[in-house]
Amino acid sequence: MQELTPFAADATQSLAQRYGVSVDAVRALLYAVSAGGGTMAQFYHPDLGGGGQWMQGGMTMVGDMFNHGLQATVSGLCSELSRMLNSQQMFVPLPRGNGNFGHFGNAWWPAELGNPSSSGGQNDSRYAYFPGTQRLAIERNGQVTLYNTLDHQIGGVQQQQGGNYGSLSFSSQFGTFTVDSLPLVNAAYPEPAPMQSPAFAPAPYQPAPPQWTQPQPSPAQFSGSTSAQSHDEILATLERLSDLHQRGVLSEAEFQAKKSDLLARL
Repeated sequence: MQELTPFAADATQSLAQRYGVSVDAVRALLYAVSAGGGTMAQFYHPDLGGGGQWMQGGMTMVGDMFNHGLQATVSGLCSELSRMLNSQQMFVPLPRGNGNFGHFGNAWWPAELGNPSSSGGQNDSRYAYFPGTQRLAIERNGQVTLYNTLDHQIGGVQQQQGGNYGSLSFSSQFGTFTVDSLPLVNAAYPEPAPMQSPAFAPAPYQPAPPQWTQPQPSPAQFSGSTSAQSHDEILATLERLSDLHQRGVLSEAEFQAKKSDLLARL
């Protein structure tokens, strides 16, 4: 991203030869370690097994997880690059901007973005990457454009000679992509449309009244309770009435009335 100092350029050449990887892969790790404050790195490069992570004094992960030799290569490179970043000037300081943006001396990006993890310039354009806010700032001809980097963790940059800022290509854990494939910040997350009031208010909910089911009458209610008595039951009732009459419980008139009623049902 930022231009390397002569020392850094020579050091990356030497590391590439000693570890048997490309110079571009070493530079990708250099930018990644720098973005991680010298203690960690998240990178993507085909020579390094694709995407991977490194933590100082901790784990090293590469895309080819069973390739222990590649893990050792990445761990060694990151450790050496970390020591260089702590002891040597690895990047050329950025030129002082035109003063349109920021309050950070040589900053040309909007002040609210803070300090980028990496920045640099090629041909007639400059760029700065802000992973904390997922922003990529591009300046060309004095005009700054902001892009949303989404889930990309940018670790490298390329540009065709004579190209414009739209031809800038970046590398992340997802591979290589062009800057014009990123959404503009002012179009990345449009404001939601306001809620519109309904044309009419819905009627308040009213529960339906309970519906009662009238119990069905039993057959005995249609025919009379005594009509269901059998012939033997009537005779047994006559015997009980006769017994009650003999004991004086029923008068003669009451006995005769009940007896006539029961005999009529035989």
